[in-house]
Amino acid sequence: MKIYEGLNEFLPVTNPVVTSGTFDGVHLGHQKILQRIREIARSIGGETVMITFWPHPRLVLYPQEHKLRLLSTFEEKAKLLRQFGIDHLVTIPFTKEFSQLSSREFIDQVLVEKIQTRKLVIGYDHRFGKNREGSFEYLKQNSAEFGFELEEISRQDVDEIGVSSTKIRKALESGDIETANSYLGRSYELNGLVIKGQQIGRSIGFPTANIHIPNDYKLIPKDGVYAVETSVNGSIYKSMLNIGNRPTVDGNKKTVEAHLFDFQGDLYDKQLTIYLKAYLREEQKFENLDALKEQLLKDQQQAKSIL
Repeated sequence: MKIYEGLNEFLPVTNPVVTSGTFDGVHLGHQKILQRIREIARSIGGETVMITFWPHPRLVLYPQEHKLRLLSTFEEKAKLLRQFGIDHLVTIPFTKEFSQLSSREFIDQVLVEKIQTRKLVIGYDHRFGKNREGSFEYLKQNSAEFGFELEEISRQDVDEIGVSSTKIRKALESGDIETANSYLGRSYELNGLVIKGQQIGRSIGFPTANIHIPNDYKLIPKDGVYAVETSVNGSIYKSMLNIGNRPTVDGNKKTVEAHLFDFQGDLYDKQLTIYLKAYLREEQKFENLDALKEQLLKDQQQAKSIL
């Protein structure tokens, strides 16, 4: 997959089959669209083109009103789109100036002139242009003039899945990992760098990797203890994860810490990917470290059973 930062880098491709949107999380509904554009591209000897916007439009337009947390960073989204067979990912920098583009200007300047779209596939109720004024009906009425074919993923297809990025966010914020993962079609993931912590876990036989999540807009699920899998240098380790303020040791800021089962070695400065599998319990304050250790042994046993 080729990634283009802005429209200027993009050069015409053969029979471009195009979709556009933020595709946060690349969930099952998004995957239906991706599957469809791949099918069309194969049938006409074309190439798939995904147009997305970064930062997420709501982060630019409503920075105070919407404390939006995203399901995927740009790097995570690009990795997923590559896995789903997209040939070209065009990222348009979303600015307040760009948001003033009318739907007609977006179609003319982006879809027609620059991408030279052969066929456009959009999801049900997808809108574009200033104040989201552009609609499928508008495109359909003028498709002959625009010079490209048009297809909409029907409302029935979307409602069958019953999935949305908003539903997934709510599930993660309530600790409902099973629902979130079922909507995503995979495990929700966190990516970060291991940094030095207080090393309290090591003192009670549970060394943890203190993971720094670099993007503050990335959604961190509900505080608590999780059964997870951790990817280190391509190897997967069964693990458990704690998200929270560590009240037993009077922690004063939220941390994300993983304890990897059966891992030997140094994790500092390594990039980890955490795949969340199940929510075990809420974070709680224990009387002392011995009581905490006793609970961690129970958590470990439960996590191993689940994993």
